[in-house]
Amino acid sequence: MRDRGGTFLLRMEDIDGGRVREEFYHKIEADLHWLGLDWDGAILRQSDRMEAYESSLEELKRLGLVYPCFCTRKDIEAEIAVILSAPHGNEAMVYPGICRNLTEQQAAGLMAAGKAHSWRFDSSKAREIHGSLSFDDQKFGLSPVNIMVNGDVVLARKDIGIAYHLAVVVDDQFQGVTHVTRGEDLFGATHVQRQIQAILGYREPKYFHHPLICDENGVRLAKRDAARSVGNLREVGFSPEEVMAMACPRI
Repeated sequence: MRDRGGTFLLRMEDIDGGRVREEFYHKIEADLHWLGLDWDGAILRQSDRMEAYESSLEELKRLGLVYPCFCTRKDIEAEIAVILSAPHGNEAMVYPGICRNLTEQQAAGLMAAGKAHSWRFDSSKAREIHGSLSFDDQKFGLSPVNIMVNGDVVLARKDIGIAYHLAVVVDDQFQGVTHVTRGEDLFGATHVQRQIQAILGYREPKYFHHPLICDENGVRLAKRDAARSVGNLREVGFSPEEVMAMACPRI
């Protein structure tokens, strides 16, 4: 992209402060430098931009496109179990809309009582405003937005006040992002993010969802599976070129 006048940006998506340590930032930067990668301009930390996300959330509230959700994980799992047990149950494991139809008075009463809540995006109501949408993916082509892929996602979490879907859309606009390259596991996320972009009047980036890097058993590399990190590979003797080759042929 640089040879065409573009810039390469580095963003630390660190809104979950309970899992963040200062040394983690330095390790990420060191790993990227070791791989021969660098970036243009200052590194953006999402933890520094909470006011911007809250402002966008307030706009969605003003438009009536978010609603408070008082459900616990257990509530949601129980409702989904009921749906799946029905003769024609919906197999989509998305939020079943338990709190979507609460009246303003009911929601206000629960909030006044101090009931913990998140804020969910009303995807159906949003579609009534923006109409048909699609997004351009350089691997999968033009993809129509399907609101059933994600359902009514959480845009503001109970614990940290904001969620990934809203933060990343706000930052893509703020940073002037034109091209987003990320793993296939986030292809579904693009459906709801395209909705948020349309509602807030933001530009639409082009996307490339690449195959995930997997280990020798075909299992994708993930922290929860104790997968080897770039630092681990470096410690056992891999070269930067060998690590990059693990990804590049799949892209």
